[in-house]
Amino acid sequence: QVHLVESGGGSVPAGGSLRLSCVVSGRTLNSYANWFRQTPGKGREFVANISWSNGRTSYADFVRGRFTISRDSAKSTVYLQMNSLKPEDTAVYYCNAPGNYWGQGTQVTVSS
Repeated sequence: QVHLVESGGGSVPAGGSLRLSCVVSGRTLNSYANWFRQTPGKGREFVANISWSNGRTSYADFVRGRFTISRDSAKSTVYLQMNSLKPEDTAVYYCNAPGNYWGQGTQVTVSS
């Protein structure tokens, strides 16, 4: 069983920063951890992911250069550092593990 718990969301003005955390438990630490986001009326879209084993990362084009994904294997935690936030980044952000495991989501609101 895999369990994911996100935290760190909140409300910030445009240009601000937030750091999301996702604590992961279960047998997935030899794979990837992903961040997705969802806005009302849209499906979930990929934001970034990271390999637990070698730290390799990938990003969606709309966050590259602004967001940074990292992991702390000792704490079984994945982070998403979000800088230069824009109003269009407003969404519920979800942590995901292979096997269709999802956290409960954390709300990020960016005001203009």
